[in-house]
Amino acid sequence: MSRHPSQGAPDTRFTDPSHGAPDTQPAQSPHGAPDAPPGLLAVIDMQRVFAEPDSPWAAPRFDEAAAGVRRLLPAFGDRVVFTRFIAPEHPEGAWRAYYDRWTFALRPADAPLWHLVDDFSENLPGDARHLLDAPTFGKWGPDLAARLGGDGPLVLAGVSTDCCVLSTALAAADAGVEVLVVADACAGADDDSHAKALHVLGLYRPLVRVVTVDEVLAQSRPAPR
Repeated sequence: MSRHPSQGAPDTRFTDPSHGAPDTQPAQSPHGAPDAPPGLLAVIDMQRVFAEPDSPWAAPRFDEAAAGVRRLLPAFGDRVVFTRFIAPEHPEGAWRAYYDRWTFALRPADAPLWHLVDDFSENLPGDARHLLDAPTFGKWGPDLAARLGGDGPLVLAGVSTDCCVLSTALAAADAGVEVLVVADACAGADDDSHAKALHVLGLYRPLVRVVTVDEVLAQSRPAPR
């Protein structure tokens, strides 16, 4: 979810952050695929409102983030939660001014703009534990904490890096959760906002680590003999 829509994304190359070293010990999860990376993958707000080019909230590199998410999904098995940003029925407090600005978004939770993009929606397990809706930028709270359980870290991918991913990461870190933000499976309101958000997240190391898809997947491979 973007706090500010892209005003014409700059035609620049994806800015790579400085990444921390990956964990070197592979792990097995009884809830994921064999030799799955540890933790829970939370895919943040991969919804039509952020994907469709004519949306005021479109993330220009949504498709690149989606490609990264697709690479991660098989490794985590059923240790995946998709989140959705949805509008509240009656905005309260500062949210009233927010929706005065973005009146197009005052739609019920079942409105098409809030749907996950088709390939994620079609492959979403029927079990409700794989979907989490919230009318807030950050998705960390009792529901996501319960789904994570004691098996950290919380691995974050999705959109937008500079808003909902950032808000989720910092709240989880404050709760003492190890957070991995997968830079090349995220997209921002524009390239500059994406890069700045990753820089800020990197300042929270070791509570938050900025990593790549390859680094996460490397944890699911058996150690060489």
